Amino acid sequence: MLKHILIAMAALAVVLPASAQNAGQISKVRNGQSCPGCNLFQADLAYYDASNVDVSGARLRQSDMQLATFDNWNFTGTNLSVANLFGARFNRSNFTNANFENATLVGAYFGSSRFQGANFSGANVSGADFHLSKGLTQSQLNKACGDASTRLPAGLSVPRCR
Repeated sequence: MLKHILIAMAALAVVLPASAQNAGQISKVRNGQSCPGCNLFQADLAYYDASNVDVSGARLRQSDMQLATFDNWNFTGTNLSVANLFGARFNRSNFTNANFENATLVGAYFGSSRFQGANFSGANVSGADFHLSKGLTQSQLNKACGDASTRLPAGLSVPRCR
């Protein structure tokens, strides 16, 4: 039985595409260069500071982006699921159709950023500042959770985290 399981696992390893991070692509972004569609899985961008970078369509799943500055970045269609954006600053960035599923956005600042079509399912936005953001809807926020210090555009609210 174990032999059959090992053979099946080996066959899957050959058939399935690799999903590990791409160190060269992460290095490119860390050097302030754009990298649309790149595999930045689990990238360490904590305490990073760069502006005007395009990572549209990139995979930033499980990345550490805490306490960093990402002004004027293009995150259109980017997978930011399970990412740590604690205390990061995203001024004038584009998150159209981005995926924040189960991400931590606690204390992040999103001044004048765009969120049309973004997925916030399971995201924690406690203390985050979205009050200048554009394209954020109540249906998006209903899938997230936050707290009394979460700043939102007028007329919007977010369920409290448990």
